[in-house]
Amino acid sequence: MDEDSVYAGLLVNDAHWAFGTDFDDPLAGIDATIPEGVEPRELAAYCLRLGDDALVLSHRLTEWCSRAPDLEEDVALANIALDLLGQARLLLIRAATADPSLLPTLPEGSPVPPEDALAFFRDAEEFRNRRLVELPNGDFAETVARLLVFSAHRLATFEELLDHPDAVLRAVGEKGVKELAYHRDWSARWFVTLARGTDESRRRLVQGLERIWGYANELDTPVPAAVFAAAGVERPDVPAASGSDPHTEALSQLLAEMQSVARAHPLGVW
Repeated sequence: MDEDSVYAGLLVNDAHWAFGTDFDDPLAGIDATIPEGVEPRELAAYCLRLGDDALVLSHRLTEWCSRAPDLEEDVALANIALDLLGQARLLLIRAATADPSLLPTLPEGSPVPPEDALAFFRDAEEFRNRRLVELPNGDFAETVARLLVFSAHRLATFEELLDHPDAVLRAVGEKGVKELAYHRDWSARWFVTLARGTDESRRRLVQGLERIWGYANELDTPVPAAVFAAAGVERPDVPAASGSDPHTEALSQLLAEMQSVARAHPLGVW
């Protein structure tokens, strides 16, 4: 076969895991040495929480593909999901490099990269995401409300990463703040548009906000008051979501769908 053929790469005996998305080292060019004074397990736990939040909400947002109100917003939600997925990848591999004991046990000779092992081969009780991100989507207005609450919190968190002693987290923060500023602004624009639109769009927004607000207490950054003022919407008087479980039943259902193919073929290569 001609060496320039587009099929030539398929004949090279350099197997990759069948379900990976990018086989280059995501930490290439970044100093991944654990900084002095930083406890590796604490660093890993922090990265895992941030990574799981992004991974789970990314999956929720992909469920809007072909279902958004119009094509432009369908693409916008897909792009936001991809941004979060990229953040999740970097954060999960940082968690794995800081504390390899987090990695699940896989069959000998498994080609699964560390970040994918954490994404696809942990059970629900091992995930560290907040319940807010795992809730089913609801309608478009509810998705807008959740994304606004989440992105405002995450943007503030990533701005703090810019001064983190760990070079990997600083790199994640530098890229992420630009993405998250867009996520916040996109959701804020739709929040105001729905609130000041028709009676029905306002009703749906207020109802969606009330549905997710009980879980907003899991985040320590409030939505900017200017958004509520511009929308003419009061902060909901909703008690914090009850329950001692760290997750809802929705997470197990989400993971069953997200992980099914990878778990069925853990040694799959191409």
